[in-house]
Amino acid sequence: MPRRRASEFEGLAALVAGGTAGIGAAIADALEAEGCRVLRHGLADGDLVADLSQAGSGEALGLRALAAGPVDILVHSASVQLPAEWRATSPAELELQYRVNVSEPFGLVRSLLPGMIDRGWGRILAIGSVQQSRPHPRMIGYAASKAAQFSIVRNLASQVAGRGVTVNSLSPGVVETDRNREALADAHYRRSLLDSIPAGRLGEPGDCAAAALLLCSRRSGYVTGQDLVVDGGLTL
Repeated sequence: MPRRRASEFEGLAALVAGGTAGIGAAIADALEAEGCRVLRHGLADGDLVADLSQAGSGEALGLRALAAGPVDILVHSASVQLPAEWRATSPAELELQYRVNVSEPFGLVRSLLPGMIDRGWGRILAIGSVQQSRPHPRMIGYAASKAAQFSIVRNLASQVAGRGVTVNSLSPGVVETDRNREALADAHYRRSLLDSIPAGRLGEPGDCAAAALLLCSRRSGYVTGQDLVVDGGLTL
């Protein structure tokens, strides 16, 4: 019998923040299928439970993950999205989205990146959004937070590229997840979206997982500071 090819992820460990649902869960599943040891963070379930709306929670989550051993790959997929017209968006709602989507993920990086640098290898992948470049009128806070997140990605990438660590972003378009279920149930809205996507279909979490595997792999060591858009051509 032919010998099974060893996966390039075997022997590596990943923390997937927001890894219990939607795109994060699909990425965690894909990493596990490749032999990676995966810790899944969730708000109410998972290997590590943490509320990223609380100050200091990101760094604390990273330190808890490190208690189980070195973390080679960080995927940040946890986020909060509060759709509203700009007049109905309060400063508190803006601040909440920024904390969960930007501030606490940076805390995660602060706790995990030093170890990656010391070992001379690591992958950091932030799940962004096409809204960081094409903001939706009803998501002013969410879009702004994703733009800020990508700025951090590019800043960090330039600083650690020579240390064997890559930092990238993956930006999904319209993906069928539980978060989007209610909006996509509207037949007229769904049809208008489909008409705007050259691929002729909505995305699935697995579409993002396939791209995430590339950016988290050993083969992607020369790709850093980039945003890989997975949107079926929506932003063309």
